[in-house]
Amino acid sequence: MDCELAELDQLLEDEKLLSLLESDLSQRYRRTTQTGRHSTPVEVILRMLTLKHLRNLSYKQIVQNVKESLVLRQFCRVYLNPVPCKSTLIRWSKLIKPSTLKQFNGRVLEIARQLKLTKGRKLRTDGTVVETNIHYPTDSSLLADGVRVLSRTLMRAKVLLKDNPQVNQKLFRNRNRTARRAARRINEQLRRRGQDEGVQALASYQQLVKTTKASVKQATTIKGVLEKLSTPQAQRLVQILSQFIPRIEQVITQTCRRVFGKEKVPATEKLLSLFEAHTDIICRGKLNRRVEFGHKVWLCEVDGGLISDYRLLCGNPHDTFQWQTSARNTY
Repeated sequence: MDCELAELDQLLEDEKLLSLLESDLSQRYRRTTQTGRHSTPVEVILRMLTLKHLRNLSYKQIVQNVKESLVLRQFCRVYLNPVPCKSTLIRWSKLIKPSTLKQFNGRVLEIARQLKLTKGRKLRTDGTVVETNIHYPTDSSLLADGVRVLSRTLMRAKVLLKDNPQVNQKLFRNRNRTARRAARRINEQLRRRGQDEGVQALASYQQLVKTTKASVKQATTIKGVLEKLSTPQAQRLVQILSQFIPRIEQVITQTCRRVFGKEKVPATEKLLSLFEAHTDIICRGKLNRRVEFGHKVWLCEVDGGLISDYRLLCGNPHDTFQWQTSARNTY
C-alpha cells in the first residue's frame, strides 16, 4: 500500500467507528444481530465507501477497482472473496443515517486530536451549493412533465382496468404529444421576443394549461377507481398519483399567477421540479451563475484540513450569521 492507504488502514481499525455503523446496517435484515446470516461485513462496507469518497469514484468504478487490485482487496478486507456489486453497496450506504454520520465525523475529529493533527484553534467556515439533477425549470416544461407522468401512469392503469366495463376508455387518452408540442411552441415564440410572439405564447400557455387540467381530471377519476382495488399494482399506482397530482396542481397555480395574473411568485412558493420537489432557488451573486437550483450546504473546517461540522440550510439564508452557529457547534 502507499503511505496514504497505510495510514487509513490503521485508522479504520477503530472499534468505535465500526460500532457506529453496525447499529444502522443491522436494520437491513430482521434478527441480524440475534441469529446472524451470510452478509457483507461492516468493515468491508466502511472501507469501500471510504475509498469511494477518497478517490471520488462512482459505485460502479469503486467495485471494478477493488476487483482488479490485490492491494485494494487487502485494504477493503475482501481478500479473495467475491466483491459486493454496486447495487448491494448502494443499498448498504442508504441505511446510514445522517445522525450516525454526525457521530462518525465527531469520532474522526477525536482521533485527530489524539494524534495531534489538529488543536481546534482556527475555524474556517464557508457555504457551497449542491445542485439537484433537474433541467432548467420553466412553467411550460413543468406542465409538459406533469402531462407526461400522468399519461405514463394512466397507460399502466389501463392494463389493470381493461376488463372493467364501468371505466370509460376515454379516461386513458394520452395527451403527452399535445402538451409537448405546446411547450415547444412556447419556447420558440418566447425566443423571438416580439410583440406578436408574446400574444401567441400567451395563447399557447392557455392551451397547455387546459391540456394539463384535463390530464389531472382524468388521473383523479382513475385514482378513485384504483383505490377500490386491493392488488399491490393498483395501490402502487394510487401512491404515484397521490404524489404527483398535488404537485402538478401547484405548477398550474403558479403558472396562472405568473403568466396570466402577471404576479411575481415568491421563491418559497415555487415548485421547481416534479421529481425533486425539495429543490431550493439559490442566488449568491455570482457572475457566471446568477441562479442555482439545489441546496445550500455550510461547511466548517478546523486547522489540519478536517471538517468539524456541516449543515444543510433551508432555503437561501444569508451567510452573515452562519458563523455564529458554526462556532457554537464546533466548540
